Amino acid sequence: MTILVTGGAGFIGSNLVETLLNDKRVSGVRVLGNLATGTIKNLEDFRNNSKFDFIEGDIRNYEDCVLACKDIDRITHQAALGSVPRSVHDPLTSNNVNITGTLNMFTAAKEAGIKRVVYAASSSTYGDHPGLPKVEDKIGNPLSPYAVTKYVNELYARVYASLYNMELIGLRYFNIFGPKQNPKGPYAAVIPLFAEAIIKSVSPTINGDGEHSRDFTYVDNAVQANLLSLFTKDTEAINQVYNIACGQQTSLNQLFEYLCQEAGSSLKPIYGPERKGDVKHSLADISKAGKLLGYMPSISVREGLKRTFDWYLQSNT
Repeated sequence: MTILVTGGAGFIGSNLVETLLNDKRVSGVRVLGNLATGTIKNLEDFRNNSKFDFIEGDIRNYEDCVLACKDIDRITHQAALGSVPRSVHDPLTSNNVNITGTLNMFTAAKEAGIKRVVYAASSSTYGDHPGLPKVEDKIGNPLSPYAVTKYVNELYARVYASLYNMELIGLRYFNIFGPKQNPKGPYAAVIPLFAEAIIKSVSPTINGDGEHSRDFTYVDNAVQANLLSLFTKDTEAINQVYNIACGQQTSLNQLFEYLCQEAGSSLKPIYGPERKGDVKHSLADISKAGKLLGYMPSISVREGLKRTFDWYLQSNT
């Protein structure tokens, strides 16, 4: 099969591309990306691979989506504008990329006769629902524009599956981290920020008291979920959304402590104000993905943090 990876120059996308290129079921991998948050550096290792193809384009431009879908068998749609704070600051751009862009991709896939699209959904969809662990069919009201955009993706997927006989699988990611996650910029994720701070011996700022907790998930687990979704033959597994996580809670304080232990550092964080739109605690029930997809997180949080810190250490030398 020839697979299209939108957002393939980004953090999750480029890790996914690497695995797909080494998969015997895959004859070609095409990447569509606008390099807004991704980088061409993430694709350098694949440039000379005869199975690899890159199109610089934007999912907000329907014609780019149509071009990217030509001669494609299946799609994994990772292109999005992440970050809750970014969406609070600029809801229009988040809406244009995440909703209009996704609708463009779903439509281009439909027109090209591509039945199966796996798409990146988000744990932010759970919103203000207080229940823990998070179960797929129990969601609350969204707490940020970003959360709205990712929920709308799921609604469109449901409608497209029903109207156009498509196979759409949504993966609700829970705080994915790992190599190639960018520590630069105002909306960088917490783990690369912590890693950079420890390497440079500069105390990072933790929003709130550090007791916010998340189900941090190493990127290889997200890649595994994408492959299972792309190639599943179980009809019951199609047209579903799944939690993709480790099923384990880690607070920001614990996270920082783990990374410091990894580095042999005694650095202490600084505590600042809480961020708007942040959920206090998040923890996934991953039993549905296990049952229907065969998903089983292969890399623990601690092991993932070790691999990630080692990667940042090497990329800083």
